[in-house]
Amino acid sequence: MNSLFRSLRSHWPYRLARPLPRPFHTTAPLAVVKPFLLSDIGEGIKEVQIIQWFVEPGARVEQFSKLCEVQSDKAAVEITSRFDGVIKTLHYEAEDMAQVGKPLCDIDVLSEISPEDEAALGSTAEQAGSPSSPQQPQKAAEKHQSEQDQEPPAVDGPPRSRHSSLATPAVRGLLKTLDVDIRSVTGTGKDGRILKEDVQKFAAARSTVSSTSSTSPPSSSPAASTSTPTQTETPITLSPIQSQMFKTMTRSLSIPHFIYADEIDFTALSRLRTQLNNTLPTTKDDSKATPLPKLSYLPFIVKSLSLALSSFPLLNARVSTSSSKPSLIFRSSHNIGVAMDTPQGLIVPNIKHVQGLSILNIAAEIARLRALALASKLTAADLAGGTVTVTNIGSIGGTYLSPIIASENEVAILGLGRKRVVPAFADDGGVVRKEVMSFSWSADHRVVDGATLARCAEVVKGLVERPEGMVVRLR
Repeated sequence: MNSLFRSLRSHWPYRLARPLPRPFHTTAPLAVVKPFLLSDIGEGIKEVQIIQWFVEPGARVEQFSKLCEVQSDKAAVEITSRFDGVIKTLHYEAEDMAQVGKPLCDIDVLSEISPEDEAALGSTAEQAGSPSSPQQPQKAAEKHQSEQDQEPPAVDGPPRSRHSSLATPAVRGLLKTLDVDIRSVTGTGKDGRILKEDVQKFAAARSTVSSTSSTSPPSSSPAASTSTPTQTETPITLSPIQSQMFKTMTRSLSIPHFIYADEIDFTALSRLRTQLNNTLPTTKDDSKATPLPKLSYLPFIVKSLSLALSSFPLLNARVSTSSSKPSLIFRSSHNIGVAMDTPQGLIVPNIKHVQGLSILNIAAEIARLRALALASKLTAADLAGGTVTVTNIGSIGGTYLSPIIASENEVAILGLGRKRVVPAFADDGGVVRKEVMSFSWSADHRVVDGATLARCAEVVKGLVERPEGMVVRLR
């Protein structure tokens, strides 16, 4: 039987081919390191300053975990992670300037790099000398390691707050100028934050100790015992907000300003405001009564301006020079900016859609924006999209001013002076007490003529001096 099978096999016309050995294949290894790009945070911002890192190489992060805090020329923003993974490399150190669109750090994740990230990474790697060059991660890692090796030993003393290493860009610039280690300074600000005064006191105390230890023996000459004070100059780097102010004010010189000023009688509005503040209701939230914010004059002025813009939409427009022929872009929403003085500098968040808000809504929004501004927590949305600005320098002092149009997207600005009490003549010739405030307007004279601005200013004046007319026109 076996011989029969062998015979058939040898004569079978279709011999079975022995299967070829199958080689071992492996797929291309997945890329696990993703560059975390600094995304656009709006308003044409091209670079930000790294204030502090919340992570270090080797730290595990999840989506929405805080990576770092950055300071733009308008506000401080916390950057959160979009991936789950482990931090591999930090491309910048604290106080470095990071470019929008460039990698902030590398995160080790178990997924492939998206085409968008890969294209952005490839384009940035071609730029020689840029912060995101291939040599930069190695330099940052070496710098980070060297700082760890050179870290001074712990000094006995009272425990420091977890916020004690936080400081604004201006303070950090002063630290660098005076060559002061932030860890040596005891902060007196909120939660132990370092203030300018703390740095100056530390530097002064250090200078005193240094001069005492290096005092030379007394000289026998009377002239040598008296020292002549010398002028000292200390260069300080501009903070991001100051740098933006420098650029913005320089650009504003190309706008021809038309100035218009008038005095407004606040007597009637002052009485109405007092009555409203005495009768404001409370809102109940979870059975907890919360009083509404007290009304200042600013919400009434902002609302009056919005009502006037409905009749003079030109002052709510912007100039477009994107093409060879300039044009005007009219806008339907009244996003009125309110200039605010903060420890970091002047910023102008805006109240969105004022035409649809009540006086109380405007007051609440101003209070919200002011609280965020003082805490450096304003978002890009709070700062973007302004159409006209109100600046209240009178809250500090001054009667008249010449406001400057700082935004290229606006054609008008209103400046408010200090409210004051003056004697005035009544209709019957008698002397009466009046409360007045000066309104100073500026408009882009390339597109706004003086008559248009004056008519708009008269409408605002009438609404403020006779607030009952404002109530009639409220929607």
